[in-house]
Amino acid sequence: MIGLSILGSTGSIGMSTLDVVSRHPDRFRVVALTANRDTAGMLQQCRMYAPDYAVMANPRCALELEQQVAAAGLPVKVLAGGEGLEEVVSLPEVEQVMAAIVGAAGLIPTLAAVRAGKRILLANKEALVVAGRLFMEEAERHGALVLPIDSEHNAIFQCMPAGFQQGLDRVGVRKILLTASGGPFRKTPVEDLSAMTPAQACSHPNWEMGRKISVDSATMMNKGLEVIEACRLFHTEPEKIEVVVHPQSVIHSLVEYVDGSVLAQLGNPDMRTPIAHALAWPERMESGVSGLDLFDVAQLEFEPPDLQRFPCLALAYQAIESGGSAPAILNAANEVAVEYFLSGRLGFTAIAEVIRETLESLAPQYDLSLDALLAVDREARKVAEQIAGRRV
Repeated sequence: MIGLSILGSTGSIGMSTLDVVSRHPDRFRVVALTANRDTAGMLQQCRMYAPDYAVMANPRCALELEQQVAAAGLPVKVLAGGEGLEEVVSLPEVEQVMAAIVGAAGLIPTLAAVRAGKRILLANKEALVVAGRLFMEEAERHGALVLPIDSEHNAIFQCMPAGFQQGLDRVGVRKILLTASGGPFRKTPVEDLSAMTPAQACSHPNWEMGRKISVDSATMMNKGLEVIEACRLFHTEPEKIEVVVHPQSVIHSLVEYVDGSVLAQLGNPDMRTPIAHALAWPERMESGVSGLDLFDVAQLEFEPPDLQRFPCLALAYQAIESGGSAPAILNAANEVAVEYFLSGRLGFTAIAEVIRETLESLAPQYDLSLDALLAVDREARKVAEQIAGRRV
């Protein structure tokens, strides 16, 4: 039995992971589940999956859950805060850690799992965006295996040859083609974008996702963050990564080789496919996802991204090319701006403007220790808050 801890179990990725795992009760054992504030969701999961541990990042919610677990007579140990998160990813009985906490908050517990030498199923973009070089160096140092869960990066991983860690040129890879759906505003007139609402931004045409990542898809910042991730995961430079808008979300990404071959991974847009792939790798197992009907798909479309419509994508390329702490600044400013937008305090197109002004206000630093990166994250949030606040 493979012991599994799920960081962010009440979110969409966490719930999809539990769906896949529940199909293989003889293969996986849920050791720990974690959430931030969703005590009702966590209590329900404790009843259904009988973990040994449940962690609430919010201490007050942990106390509430502890009382509810005791009243229900469930043999679950409740832990709280960052220390609890780090404890459950480091347990000797845990072999795999699903890292699905959204935002920079997932960085420290995911890094703790890396340092414990676990198999990391990485669904948290920010761990690689904020501290990618440090993260991958720590993974190599501690023998942790990092497998990507993002559908695009998982697709790239499936299409990559063995030994890609030594450099793409050495294994005959010319470039990576990173697909993007284009989100809900792909055809919206540019002059109308400023009036788009949170509800409209969160109505993705293909994927069911949380609110923050749905907004990132609408601005295409998610694709910008994925470019930065891909640079770290696949040991390459941004000029070797081309973003391709593919509205059907059937081809999840492609890898082009120097001999002219292009390998693609296709499948229905369902996150259970990459989750099952990473859980079972190098084997394959049932995910619950139906097979792809090519006759039903019928037609696949491709187009270049419109950077006037999606300035966040250009800002992400700018940040990875600047290097140092610039991606961390980008990520922090984006999280602040998206939060303001979702609460109705900021217009949709102002998200990119807040990010741009924050990047212009803070010069990149090149001391990439964890403490330094966390300090950059805090400072960037403070600056972005000031910039966003002036627009309210």
